[in-house]
Amino acid sequence: AHLVYLLGTIHWRRFPSCIVGPDSLVPSINDLANLLKHTGWILGLRHHPPLDRWSYWEKFDYWAVFWGMIILGGTGFLLAFPLLSSQYIPGWGLNIAFWIHRIESLLAMAHIFVIHFFIAHLRRTSFPMDLAIFEGSVPLETVLHERPTWIARLRESGRFYMCLVAEASPLRRTAFYVFGYLAVATGFYLLIGALINSARITW
Repeated sequence: AHLVYLLGTIHWRRFPSCIVGPDSLVPSINDLANLLKHTGWILGLRHHPPLDRWSYWEKFDYWAVFWGMIILGGTGFLLAFPLLSSQYIPGWGLNIAFWIHRIESLLAMAHIFVIHFFIAHLRRTSFPMDLAIFEGSVPLETVLHERPTWIARLRESGRFYMCLVAEASPLRRTAFYVFGYLAVATGFYLLIGALINSARITW
């Protein structure tokens, strides 16, 4: 569904220039510079870098999903239908697919429970939970602090006030927190179960 959405939003007459720029999730050299500057801010060595609409960590998260989808989905399909797969690849190919599938799974879980949890929910500006996934928006004071470059572009284009939305009602926000914490609790439950049963894994 997301790929269909992307194909419908690309301005094909301006392709490929339309998929680069500050409103694009395609990484750029500025993201590397922002990574270094942001690391300096985390260490207390410099001011917070003026980010644009998408930060470097959001772009990484976005493309990591595509990487994992292709690797896990492709190898998982081969392992789910070994007889069909063995008609096209040798047996040792399934062994390689098995290892790639496991390693990528561990990398995906480590990324979610370590990196994604930190950058999405445990940052000072989003603790205890980033509600953007539910509300479709972020607090203005957070954007002014983290993404002044984006705000400046919106003001220059006259679209700033068009992007402002009302805050979610207390009832809706409570529902968001309940659902979000249930999702987090489920994730930790599965993680603990995986750790308890890790000794049963045959490598």
